[in-house]
Amino acid sequence: MTVLSQTKSVEIRRLNDAFRKSFVGGRVLLTRSVQSLPPFVVVDILAQVRGFDRFEKGNDPYGEHDFVSVQSGEYLVYGKIDYYDKACLYGSEDPSDPEQTTRVLTIMLAEDY
Repeated sequence: MTVLSQTKSVEIRRLNDAFRKSFVGGRVLLTRSVQSLPPFVVVDILAQVRGFDRFEKGNDPYGEHDFVSVQSGEYLVYGKIDYYDKACLYGSEDPSDPEQTTRVLTIMLAEDY
């Protein structure tokens, strides 16, 4: 990994962590299956996604903190951050640049993946 790509990964990780913890700076989408869960379960899932900090090589191979896996009762839930251009039509050309990137966090049941 080049120094430039390492620097970009560090910035992507910082932006992803800030977004995931606050849900500010992008869009948060819940799949229909998550939306159909009891409200108290959805609240727990959102709190767990915000507080997730168990990143390791297996779930974060690029060090960008763009994937989480949490358990709420019987439900295994994934959260995945993807990077789009500002209009959300295409992928972002540079996810380390918030001026040209919209982060989209999709929260889904593992069975939706």
